[in-house]
Amino acid sequence: MTLPLRPLGITMGDPAGIGPEIIAQVFGRQLNGMRSIVFGCPNTLRRAVRVVGLELSVREIDEVAKAQFAPDMIEVLATSSFTRLPGFGEIAANCGQAAFDALTASIKCAMVGQISGIVTAPIHKEALSAAGIKYPGHTEILADYSGTKSVAMLLGNDLMRTVLVTTHCSLLDAIKAADFDAQMEAIRFAHEGAIALGYRNPRVAVAGLNPHAGEGGLFGREEIEIISPAIEAARHEGINVSGPWPGDTVFMQARQGHYDIVVAQYHDQGLIPVKYMGLENGVNITLGLPFVRTSPDHGTAFDIAGKGIADPASIEAALKYANRLVAVKQKEVA
Repeated sequence: MTLPLRPLGITMGDPAGIGPEIIAQVFGRQLNGMRSIVFGCPNTLRRAVRVVGLELSVREIDEVAKAQFAPDMIEVLATSSFTRLPGFGEIAANCGQAAFDALTASIKCAMVGQISGIVTAPIHKEALSAAGIKYPGHTEILADYSGTKSVAMLLGNDLMRTVLVTTHCSLLDAIKAADFDAQMEAIRFAHEGAIALGYRNPRVAVAGLNPHAGEGGLFGREEIEIISPAIEAARHEGINVSGPWPGDTVFMQARQGHYDIVVAQYHDQGLIPVKYMGLENGVNITLGLPFVRTSPDHGTAFDIAGKGIADPASIEAALKYANRLVAVKQKEVA
């Protein structure tokens, strides 16, 4: 795989969670030569290195251009500096603020081309709220600070991938929001996202909203009146899309190789089958941004933070996917 010409940025996430220690672990493994820098607090990363028992040095830098990418070294662009480190698993305003500052700094660097993409370690929504930051999560911050009007979440692993029509809202609101325009947007994002991952003519499957995809209208008419017309319209745009397929079987068919990506109607419909395949392999990709962004498919895991037992497999997968997305972009430019 072609490595990015510019480094990747990794945000430390909430300093009280497992983000810093899984970052330390991937630097210890020197994945792809680790042409990456961390945005966050140098002292937090130093503690993380001690927690996981690695012999890594932490070097503070004040701009991306000063990174040296030496082995056995984590280079941290300091966006915060704790003199008194927060306790592990502690929900605190200063932790939310530090996570937010790391993310917004990385976005600024990505927007001006200093880094090729961003891999984000987990943040804690309550800590963000405690800091007075009125965003529900990463995606909304990324969209707002990059000036992006429309984004979508692609969650996947090596066996299946999914894009959601609706995301963080109640099931009742999701049903209301899954209209024709939302279907079209999700189908287009799924098509574009699969292409970004290297699929030339991706096979897109659309899941139904109702049991058995409505069973011909017996269990609901959304498939007939909304989803099927959107699929037909997407076909006229040249997208290789089919459905609506029953939600309880379409992911099994995707795993068997019949489809490259699945459009799910609501959060749990899409995320349960992907996460069931193993959180350690799942990656979240934000589509629609002007830069690459991936993240591990798990949260801050406050219950095990500081114990040195957190599995870095998902952030390793996020780095792998970020490199893959950047490589496809580089090939397109070339």
